[in-house]
Amino acid sequence: MPHPPMPFTKMHALGNDYIYLDAVSHPALAARPDLPQLARILSHRRTGIGADGLIIIQKPEPDSQIKPGSGVAMRIFNADGSEAELCGNGIRCVAKYAVEHGLVPNAMPGSLAIESITGLLHHMTYTTDSAGLVNSVSVDMGVPTFDLPVNSEHLMPVPGSNSTYTLNLQTHCATPATLVAVGNPHAVFFMETADALDAIDLATLGPAVENHPAFRPHRINAHFVHVRTDHEITMRTWERGSGITQACGTGACAVGVACILLDKHRARPSPPTCRAAN
Repeated sequence: MPHPPMPFTKMHALGNDYIYLDAVSHPALAARPDLPQLARILSHRRTGIGADGLIIIQKPEPDSQIKPGSGVAMRIFNADGSEAELCGNGIRCVAKYAVEHGLVPNAMPGSLAIESITGLLHHMTYTTDSAGLVNSVSVDMGVPTFDLPVNSEHLMPVPGSNSTYTLNLQTHCATPATLVAVGNPHAVFFMETADALDAIDLATLGPAVENHPAFRPHRINAHFVHVRTDHEITMRTWERGSGITQACGTGACAVGVACILLDKHRARPSPPTCRAAN
């Protein structure tokens, strides 16, 4: 039996675009067994709607810490149908949608909670304009971690660091990679010059990092970075399961953490800001 018509919303944050399905208002959407396949079909930029992936907005589980009506849960499917743990830009769009569509009537004004597939709660704050539309959203991304699931036989630790490793790639041998998890895993590579960053063949090097034996079977997001000034960074991103994207929220956080770990930022106390360039 064919599925009934499916309402959807297309949103982006900094060009990181997703298709959103409201399974709070339409609970049957959350129960569909074909969500990975649906993500692949809808995300295709030639034959589908076109997006970096699919996000399901749904009610929190009954045992969730979120009080009824004060938050929502989300599931994220990459463009290839794989399920992701978190999306920094996507979660901000979820907050905007939830507030503007009345999904969180019991939330405190200006704040709500969103639960990811990992069970972690993310506390959101937002502001609205005179029409009541959300015009900015901030999210507490939590504490970064460095104990990523890796195959250590394919990595060589850089002396004096517990997060930077030498990663052998076919086109870039002995490349230092700083590994950071911000809800999901990231590998950060620093380029000495803007020209070196521009010269990166992201369509080739990105999947080489994502699918490197060191990161199997979970794979990893890859970011190539040039520190422009004491407070500004340019990053190019290859997202696990989605490919080249215009921005990556969790990736920007991971890059900021990597800069601090390697003392590549000098502006104190503010952390560096990131500029996407793909």
